[in-house]
Amino acid sequence: MSPSCFVLLLLLPLISAQTVRWGRCPSPPVQPDFKLQEYMGKWYEIEKIPAYFSYGKCIEANYLLRNDGTVLVRNSQVVNGTRMEVEGTAKLMDPREPAKLGVSFSRFIPYRPYWVLTTDYTNFTVVYSCTEMFGVGHIHFAWILSRSPSLPDETVQRCKEMLMREGIHVAAMKPTKQDCAPEEDHDGSGEKEN
Repeated sequence: MSPSCFVLLLLLPLISAQTVRWGRCPSPPVQPDFKLQEYMGKWYEIEKIPAYFSYGKCIEANYLLRNDGTVLVRNSQVVNGTRMEVEGTAKLMDPREPAKLGVSFSRFIPYRPYWVLTTDYTNFTVVYSCTEMFGVGHIHFAWILSRSPSLPDETVQRCKEMLMREGIHVAAMKPTKQDCAPEEDHDGSGEKEN
């Protein structure tokens, strides 16, 4: 057994909740002329390829541009009736490709890809992330996000078709429930709504 396959077998318990594919990551085109400032604000998760770190409901992402050009990322989800929140940082990995960001939720964890494949800034966005594993496979994630808690079915379908055209398998995508009571929800600033 090759060392790469052995390491992959050791990681199977960790990655079992992920979508693992053989081969290298796809390299889909990203949003041309991406405008980071217009992307800031609250996004609701509509559908996603399952992720071990995102298992609740009413999942939201809030982005705030900092003075140093990095982005404060505040992700939250409701688990067992309680809203849980985590903060991280996103940054441009290459100024020549502004739609290809990296995001990290700990200074001990390397930045992971956060590629904005398409967005209209006011209604929806499609985000993709892929990390290769020792040249034999990759773990990938995809999200369809919206500025509101729901999107028309036809918009969701168009987003999925775009992902499929780029070789990204969407069969595992699952809708995210956005049905929280007001006491479970908040405005994304870390403060509860009254």
